Amino acid sequence: MKWGIDLGGTKIEGVILNDTNQVVDRRRIATERAGGYEHIVSRIALLVAQMESATKLKPKKIGVATPGTIDPPTGLMKNSNTVVLNGRPLGKDLEAAIGVPLTLANDANCFAVAEALMGSVPDKVPNAKVVFGAILGTGTGGGIVINGQILAGAQGIGGEWGHMFLDNSGGHCYCGRVGCAEQILAGPAIERYYANLSGTYRSVREIVPLYRAGDRHAVRALDRWLQFFAKGIATIINVLDPDAIVLGGGLGNIEELYTLGVPRVADHLFNPRMDTVFLRPMLGDSAGVFGAALL
Repeated sequence: MKWGIDLGGTKIEGVILNDTNQVVDRRRIATERAGGYEHIVSRIALLVAQMESATKLKPKKIGVATPGTIDPPTGLMKNSNTVVLNGRPLGKDLEAAIGVPLTLANDANCFAVAEALMGSVPDKVPNAKVVFGAILGTGTGGGIVINGQILAGAQGIGGEWGHMFLDNSGGHCYCGRVGCAEQILAGPAIERYYANLSGTYRSVREIVPLYRAGDRHAVRALDRWLQFFAKGIATIINVLDPDAIVLGGGLGNIEELYTLGVPRVADHLFNPRMDTVFLRPMLGDSAGVFGAALL
């Protein structure tokens, strides 16, 4: 049995998969992060206890998807938007609370490994050796999977393309730098750019139909997004040369990303053609917890 926990900002989800990756048990509880770090640890332990009680099974080890990254030299959490986790030894404290060995990985890495092993990649590109999972939503993240294994990197930041330099027009990023990809490609960046053009705030959900209707501000905003997406993801291809790229996150549902954005990628490649296959995710919001179990 493969046990996985996905620690989110509002919910904690657990799953048990059997040897053919079928769901044996799956359940969610609220994170209650306002209660602080120790409370979050206790909530995860509670969820594991509930799963044990419901199935009469005991885990030998558990994979955990985290909002942030474990810093390899220190074992402390960093880069988490659940800020009470940062600087804390989450893995060590969870192992003490649950009593079994754990493997922790960033939630984007868990998304990537789930889609690489259980999702769209085996179905569409069955012989894929290198897979990049790209998250395009309220933030921009990613994960690298090589021969079925996550490449986290020496600093635990493998795949974090949201903080590579893309263009100065993105402005200042919360990380302290200027021009990060996230400040151009994430949903809030599109909304901010549209508001600067039009003087009116619109959500991405509103901007997309306006784009299709020919609204000039929406056309400028989304065309810019598509052009910079092509440049950014082309850099990933030029470095990693993946067999497949899975586009996750809320913006991955925008049809123009595939019909207009992906064809532009070839303009920026160090290759006369683009052989990388772009895929839609199959696992939805289950990818994080399935990826955790696969750890």
